[in-house]
Amino acid sequence: MAGPAVEGRKLSRSFGRLALLGTLLVVAGLVGLVYTGVATLTSMLLFGRLLLLGGLVGLLHAIESRGTNYFWLGLVVAALNIAAGVVVIRHPHGTAEALTMFAALLFLTGGLFRLVGSVVARGPQFGWTLLQGAFGLLLGLLVLFDRPHSSLYVLGLFFSLALLFDGLGLIAIGVGGRRIVSMVEDRRTTGELPGAPTGEDQSRSKD
Repeated sequence: MAGPAVEGRKLSRSFGRLALLGTLLVVAGLVGLVYTGVATLTSMLLFGRLLLLGGLVGLLHAIESRGTNYFWLGLVVAALNIAAGVVVIRHPHGTAEALTMFAALLFLTGGLFRLVGSVVARGPQFGWTLLQGAFGLLLGLLVLFDRPHSSLYVLGLFFSLALLFDGLGLIAIGVGGRRIVSMVEDRRTTGELPGAPTGEDQSRSKD
């Protein structure tokens, strides 16, 4: 019966690694919330490198598909990704300001549509939809009125919050998984699970 026990230990270690990764993400998110300017710059540089990497991978795929209808389309998309990645890496602050403006416009339009939709439809979620629309509209106006200073912290704030919540989710999965594995192991050793070794089986194995 060493097989299930070994698998249980492997699962427990895997869930432990998930919890550790989640803890690191939570710490990174908290640091980013304190230093939002650094988090904004980091997120822009990471975004630019991802665009650059995606463009290079797309370029390799396009080269491999020479002679097909996909070649020129893949080549153009790869070139655009590479160019965008270079621009973001070379001008992270300008990119952050442009993306902050885009986020503010999204908040404004989304909040306005929710407000109008909630008033016109008056569905069962009227109050909640109205509150969401008002919050989105207010957030968009705050970002617009505080620009260009808002570009220094808005994206970093969102990036840090994403790290924080992702980390908390991984911690919950890791801790919950280890707890379930521990409960299964305890029930197996006490013979409560089907196929678990009973006292008679253990005495025979000793003989």
